[in-house]
This record gives sequence, structure tokens and C-alpha cells, in this order.
Amino acid sequence: MNSFGRLFRLTSFGESHGEVIGGVVDGMPAGIDIDMAFVQHELDRRRPGQSAVTSQRKEADRVELLSGVFEGKSTGCPIAFVVRNENQRPEDYEHLKDVFRPSHADYTYYYKYGVRDYRGGGRASARVTIARLMGGALAKLVLRQLGVKVVAFTSQIGDVVFDGDYRQYDLSCAEENPVRCPDPLKAEQMERLIATVRADGDSVGGTVTCVVSGCPPGLGEPEFGKLHAALGAAMLSINAVKGFEYGTGFASAAMRGSESNDPIAVENGVVHMLSNHSGGIQGGISNGEDIYMRIAFKAAPTIQMAQRTVDRFCNNVEFSAVGRHDPCVVPRAVPIVEAMAAMTILDGYLLDKVAKFC
Repeated sequence: MNSFGRLFRLTSFGESHGEVIGGVVDGMPAGIDIDMAFVQHELDRRRPGQSAVTSQRKEADRVELLSGVFEGKSTGCPIAFVVRNENQRPEDYEHLKDVFRPSHADYTYYYKYGVRDYRGGGRASARVTIARLMGGALAKLVLRQLGVKVVAFTSQIGDVVFDGDYRQYDLSCAEENPVRCPDPLKAEQMERLIATVRADGDSVGGTVTCVVSGCPPGLGEPEFGKLHAALGAAMLSINAVKGFEYGTGFASAAMRGSESNDPIAVENGVVHMLSNHSGGIQGGISNGEDIYMRIAFKAAPTIQMAQRTVDRFCNNVEFSAVGRHDPCVVPRAVPIVEAMAAMTILDGYLLDKVAKFC
């Protein structure tokens, strides 16, 4: 399963320390202006080495389009692209050749395929998510014409929690600090915590909140193609994600119906919800309100502390990581969350149009 989506479909390829990361986007509507400055900016947001809170691997991450675009517009044909790995250092991982890192995909990949690609995790590396960012950037270009906006931000690092109402903040301000939190005070606390964790040779997790505004009602299916299920599958496919909720989420379990229901009203001829505990989705179908969701990321499993593990020969060994790693994956995951949300919403939009046409 190296492909994502049904009508808007991304197929990716490549490994962390291979020659390239690349992919093919099929189902891109024709005639869309391909703003390459915007596309490159989306990839740059994930790029390593941008601050003290990320991996210090240096990569330009310049994308090259191979097909599907002519005179600055999409042709409707598959868009193929590659991003070359310039700072390959597979020798940094030679010590992992026969060792399974705790809580990584090393053991499960080896058990499934019988092949040990120890070069930074190979296909399981988060570097492969570059292809997702490319697919998300193209999806955003289409959604922009539809008036749909996808914005994500860091809402928790460790025990530092941004618990404000996102509607009271300019979410674009999240890009002004290394941790991507819209609250400057919380951002400073998060940054200090990550610095402390890094100094300890440890790592820390957190959450990303994503908001989709301007989404039209009617996206999603009432049974097995529910929109929130599609979004959940998209988010849970991201490296290090351990949980997903939308709307009031797990807090709904402690609420009464009188508290969790969203009253409906008509204002200026438009139907809308007076509250949004449903998170913009009811019965698996979008209702026109903001779709907001939270995605939980575990602490990165690569730490510099000694840990117990085993090698390929079933010997008990002790392992300590070395090299370039993120003490917290959350800030760099923000644009990946946006990309997956954008592709899912666009795919749902195209499916809805096909269903109505039929």
C-alpha cells in the first residue's frame, strides 16, 4: 500500500538514504495554476535543520516536476516528481545493521520482509513524508480555488498545553516560532522543554491540532466511507501518530446529550450549527462548519540513553542512538498533518461531485 486516495491519488517511493524521494499524483484536475513557489514553501516547512528543535540533517529538498504540468498549469495527466537526497550518510547507521531499535519499525519490517534496510529507517523513515507534502501542496492549490483552507499548529508538547480557543488566534502566527504554536508564551515554554529534553538525551511527544475551514457540506459517505474515518486513517498513517480525535472527541464520553448536541439555526438564509462539538462532521458527512481534529504523536523512539533490545541473531544487547535526530517530531509534523487533511478533503470533494453526476 504505497498509494493514498481514490480519485485524488498519491503513490510514493524512496527511502531515507536512497537516491531520491518521489511520487506520482494522479487525479489532479486540469487547468490549476501550479504555484511552484508555494509548493516549494510547503516542502521547506518540513525540511530538517531549520532550528535547534529539529534534526540537524541538511537537505535542500528541492522538488523537480517530471510530468503533468505545461505552461504553469496542470494538464490533468499524472504529475510525477522527485526530491533528491543530497546529504546521504548511510555510514552513520552502520552500527544498526544487526540491531533492532526499540519502538522503531526495524523489527516489524524485518519480520515481514526479511530485509534489513538500516539506513535511517529506510522506507519507514519520516523523510518519506516529503511525497505526502507534495501531494498536499497540490491539493491545497485546488482547495484554494474552492475557498477551503487547511491550517494546523502545535497544541501540546509534553505537559505544556495550548488550551485556548483556536478561533481567537491568528493561526498563521504559528509559523513565526520554531515549535509552530500560535500562543507566543506557550511556544516559549514548549521550546524550553524540548531543549531540556534534548540535553538529557531524551525525546518528548505532543499533539497537533488541524482546522479545515470553508469545507462545503455533503462530503463523506454515511456508512463505510465516513469522512472522519477517512481523516482518521490519513492521520494514523503518519509516522509516530498514536491517536486521533475530532470535535469534542474523547471528552464526549463524559458529556450528556444536552451538552454535546449542536443546535441548528438559520441566519441570513444560511443553515449553521450554534456550537460545533461535532467537529464539522455528522453522520460521517461534513456539515459546513469547521472540521477540527487533534493528532497525538509519541516521543521519538531514537534517544541517546541506553536501552535494552535484541539483534538479528536473537542476542540480548544494549543500544544507544547516535547521529542526527529530532528530540521532538511534532513541529515538523504540522505541515504533514495539513497535507494529509488537504488530500483527504479534496478526494472527498471529487467523490461527491462524481456521486452527484451519476
